[in-house]
Amino acid sequence: MVGRADNRPARSAADTPSPSGLLRVQRVFASILMLTVVGSAFAVIHSSHACRQLYAELQGLEADQWYLQEDYSRLLLEQSTWASHYRVEKVATSELSMQPPVIEEQKVVSP
Repeated sequence: MVGRADNRPARSAADTPSPSGLLRVQRVFASILMLTVVGSAFAVIHSSHACRQLYAELQGLEADQWYLQEDYSRLLLEQSTWASHYRVEKVATSELSMQPPVIEEQKVVSP
C-alpha cells in the first residue's frame, strides 16, 4: 500500500463498511435509543405518580394537624374555664364547705 502524505494508510475496499453492516448498526442504535426513550417515559410516569402520592399524604397530614390544633385550642379553653377563680371559689364553698378564715384567726409569721 502506498502511504499518504499525512502518514495514514489508504483505505481499501475491505475497510469500508458494507451497506448491510451499516444498516445493522443503525438498527441497533435506533433500538437502544427507543429503549432509552421508553425507559425515560416510564421513569417520568413513576416520578409523577410518586409525587401525587406524597402530595395526597401531605394534604392528609395537614388536615390532621388542623384538627389537632382545633382540639388543642378547645382543651386550652376548657382548662381556663375549669381553673377560673370564680369556679374554684364556687366549688370550694358549695361542694367542699370551705369558708375563708376569720381575720381574728389569722397569724402573721415573720422570718
